[in-house]
This record gives sequence, C-alpha cells and structure tokens, in this order.
Amino acid sequence: MKPFMISDAPTVILGLQDEIRRNPESRYNHRLHGLLLIAQGMSGLQVAPLLGDAPRTVQYWVRRFEQKGLAGLWDGERPGRPRRLNASQLQAVEAALRQSPLEQGLSTNLWDGKTLSTWIAQQFGVELGVRQCQYLFRQLGFRLRKPRPLIARADPERQRTHKKDSRP
Repeated sequence: MKPFMISDAPTVILGLQDEIRRNPESRYNHRLHGLLLIAQGMSGLQVAPLLGDAPRTVQYWVRRFEQKGLAGLWDGERPGRPRRLNASQLQAVEAALRQSPLEQGLSTNLWDGKTLSTWIAQQFGVELGVRQCQYLFRQLGFRLRKPRPLIARADPERQRTHKKDSRP
C-alpha cells in the first residue's frame, strides 16, 4: 500500500496542535492518546515528540493519571486575576454602550477605548486601560467604528474622477 502524504505537513501540524490546545475536550483526548502509547510500552521520551509535547509534560500526565485516574487528565480551573467589574457593572456598561456618550454626560459623540475608560472611572471608580476597554467592546459584542473624515472644501465631481474604479 502506498503511504499517505499530506501536502505542507509542517503547517498542517501547527494548525492541528493549535486546535488541540484551543479545545479543552481535544486536550483531554490528546492526553488519552499519550497515555495509550505509554500503556502500550513506549517511553515518555518516544511519546513526547510524536505528540508535540515535552517529555516532562507526558510525565505529568502519567503522574496525574496514577493519582486521580481519568479525572486527572481534564484541565483544572485556572484562577487568574479576578475581574475588575462585576456582572451588574458589566450590564451597566453594555446598557451605556447602547446609548451615545453624550447621553451619558460625556463630551464626545462616539464610544472608543479612552471614552469608555473615562466613563467607567466616573461611574464605578475602577481604572481600566484603553486596551482593556477595547477588549470589553469585543467581549460585549460591540465593534469600534470611526466615521470617515470629510475634507472641508472637496469637490465631489473631482473626487469621483480621481477614484481608481471610476470610468470616464
């Protein structure tokens, strides 16, 4: 039988590894495959390069499996830093974003990271950076939109003839 080949294998490998890391269920299955290979007699040094992991990582999987069984292969909670805004404050931010900044007592008419940061500091006394506020827009399902500037004395007819896709 002719061996199977995947074109552009290095790129495909990276993509598959990213997908495994992204999905908690895939990570669990990935660890199961590693343990299956160990149980069939392969060493951690042989299994690690096959799965694209470090030998120490495979060793951790085996130790957790020995201590906790299959439950040891699932990802645990990752604590991380607590949120700066609680759930009710996030709802208030979402409600405010549905209105214009002028209605919220600010001097601008478009929401951006800096404006949202200022509003949150005024309302809740919480200092969030501009980048955090921009992330908050995406997290709440909003998109940042900026109006296109209009040139003060532009001639629309000359603009139309100057465009790339215009035809005489």
